[in-house]
Amino acid sequence: MIPPLIIEAALEKQIDLIAITDHNSTANIEAVLQAASGTGLFVIPGMEVQTREDIHSICIFDTLIQALQFQEIVDDSLPALLNDAEHFGEQFIVDKTGEFIRREERLLITACSLSIDQAYEHVNSIGGLFIPAHINRKSFGLITSLGFIPPEIPFEALEISRHITPELARQTIPGVKDIPLIQNGDVHRLDDFLGTLLLTLDDPSVSEIRKALRSHDGRGYSISPIRG
Repeated sequence: MIPPLIIEAALEKQIDLIAITDHNSTANIEAVLQAASGTGLFVIPGMEVQTREDIHSICIFDTLIQALQFQEIVDDSLPALLNDAEHFGEQFIVDKTGEFIRREERLLITACSLSIDQAYEHVNSIGGLFIPAHINRKSFGLITSLGFIPPEIPFEALEISRHITPELARQTIPGVKDIPLIQNGDVHRLDDFLGTLLLTLDDPSVSEIRKALRSHDGRGYSISPIRG
């Protein structure tokens, strides 16, 4: 997706905070940050990492520098495979206007060698927030891959897909208990924006999001119905 169109689509939905979490990659974050400058839309740097168990997890950070630190760790754990654009699609890196800069030749749509607990520890050591993504999905979800939520990993939140409500998730997914559940757009196309996760924050930072997930100090979160 082209950075200016990402910004435009988010603002049209009256969304004022998004996270850029490309698959195993942070290469296009800077372009989106630049495109959002002066628009009123806050952009959080991040990544959707695929661990060796084939679990997708959202990793978000306060700064691009932190995200790039995690990128180095992921790069070292990715297999030395080249992307097959004919089968997997192009992996373009663009500037803030969407102009082509280069192709990412290394295959990104694959699992790295980090386990989910290793990835969790790396993200937290850098100061980020680690949230398993679309845990109820049949592919790349934590429940399908492991069959349970690892009790030894203190997840601060779990993401559920748009096809289930938090109430039903708590009734049907073992081990959820009182872990906060969030719901995002998992945006691969411009019409995927949902704008369903409502956060009460003092500022768009990882520490504030943590407080919101815990409902501490007047912060909070909720999931609203999908916007039209």
